[in-house]
Amino acid sequence: MFGGGRWLQVALLGFAGYLMFQLNNVNALIRIFSRMVSCSYLVLMTMAFFLFEDIANSIISVLAIAFYIFFFSIYQEGRAVGRIFYAFAILGTMSVIFVQTLYFVPIIWVLLFTNIMAGNVRMIVASLLGLILPYWFIAAYGVFSGNALLIVPHFEALLEFGPLADWQVVSRAEIFTLCFVALLSITGMIHFRLNNYKDKIRTRMLFEIFSVMNLCLMVFIALQPNLIEPLLTLLIVNTAPMIAHYIALTNTKVTNVSFYIIILITLGITIGNVWTLF
Repeated sequence: MFGGGRWLQVALLGFAGYLMFQLNNVNALIRIFSRMVSCSYLVLMTMAFFLFEDIANSIISVLAIAFYIFFFSIYQEGRAVGRIFYAFAILGTMSVIFVQTLYFVPIIWVLLFTNIMAGNVRMIVASLLGLILPYWFIAAYGVFSGNALLIVPHFEALLEFGPLADWQVVSRAEIFTLCFVALLSITGMIHFRLNNYKDKIRTRMLFEIFSVMNLCLMVFIALQPNLIEPLLTLLIVNTAPMIAHYIALTNTKVTNVSFYIIILITLGITIGNVWTLF
C-alpha cells in the first residue's frame, strides 16, 4: 500500500477513518464507548487492497462518509435546508466521479421522508440545488473553454449498461472480497434486527438506512459487476457500522468465536489480495 505511488490513497484512507470516527461519535451508532466503527472501516478497506489502484475509490469513500455526516445531522429537522444542501452537494460531487451515484438519489429522497423524517418541498428543492452545484461549475468551464456540451458524455454513461450479471469481468480476488463483505453486511443486518429494541429510535432509523443502501448496492453489483470497485467501496462504508455494532455489542460463546473467525478470514483475504497485486 505504501509503495507504487499510493501515498495519497493512504492519506485519504486515514481521513476517511477519521470521518467514520466522527460519524460514530456524533450519532452514537454504538451505545457504548467504542472505536469499532472506524476500526472496522479501516480493516475492511485495507482488506480490499485492489481498491487503492484507482484513487477515485478513495475519494468516493471519503465523500460517502461526509454525506452521511450531513444527512444524519438533519434528523427530524425539516428546516435544515443548509445542511441538506451541503449533503447533496457532496453527493453531486461524488456523481462527478462515479455518475451512477445518481441512481441512488430517489432512494435517498425516500429515506429522507421515512427515516430522517425531515422531508418537505423546501428540503427537496435544496437537495436538488446541492446536487447540481458541481455541474454548474463544470458547465461554466465548458462554456468558457468553448465546449458547451462538455458534460453530456458524462450523463450518457447513465444509459450505458454492461452485460447483465457478467461475472467473467470480475477477478477472483474481487469476488472473494465482495462475498465476505456481503456476508458481514447480512450478519450485521440480522444482528441489528434481533437486537434493535436496545437502541434508541434514532439509531434504529439510521441503521435502517445502512441496511437499505446495502441491499440496493448488492442488487446493483449482482446486475452490473463491471462496476464492482466503486460499488464495493460504498458497500464497505455501509457495512462497517453494521458489523461494528455486532462485534462491539455481542458477548456469547458463538459470537466470540465468530469474531476470531472474522479476523482470520479478513487476514487471509488481505494477504491474498496483496499477493495477487504484487
